[in-house]
Amino acid sequence: MALLDMVAAERRRFADLIDSLTPEQLDTPSLCGAWTVKEVAGHVVAPFAASPRWFLPLILRSRLSLHRANAELARMVARRPAAELAAELRRNERNAFSPPVVGLYGQLTDLQVHGQDVRRPLGLPHRLDLAHARVSLDFLVSRRSVAFGPRRLRAGLRFAATDLDWARGDGPEVRGSAEALMMALTGRLVVLPELTGDGADTFRARATR
Repeated sequence: MALLDMVAAERRRFADLIDSLTPEQLDTPSLCGAWTVKEVAGHVVAPFAASPRWFLPLILRSRLSLHRANAELARMVARRPAAELAAELRRNERNAFSPPVVGLYGQLTDLQVHGQDVRRPLGLPHRLDLAHARVSLDFLVSRRSVAFGPRRLRAGLRFAATDLDWARGDGPEVRGSAEALMMALTGRLVVLPELTGDGADTFRARATR
């Protein structure tokens, strides 16, 4: 399956998720920092919904911090009605937007992780498409995943999925579902109790340091 096909499928899935939520659910805190569920949606849609003229003022107001500017951009886009955010995502489902370094692999991973950032606190089913998860796990243990988590978290460890024929790395093993491994590798502490193996304690200690 082509990478853009996977990204398109995840964009449709995320749009369907947004459309299914009540106003109360949209205002629920997500797993992603201080963002609400709707602000996570704003972040996912921002590459297609934000005006280019917003960026320079945002960067200046954020004192040249891309992280703070990105967070504020998500909040700005999230002021639009949820139905508009979902429609924008569907209109751009095959948009080949490719961020520097991480490319479409970053897009695929971002969509899956942020989907779980929304589903888990809402108590919604959060199984992933395992074919897509495999691609993202390969990406997350590669050098290209620079923006998704520090390398020190995974150094000297082997990661193995319990629901997928996938394992990478050398050293004490960290086991978990593909979803739990993906969330752990991107800094979601809520999944740490779900990890097992003789490397799990080492990983947990690093993640909470």
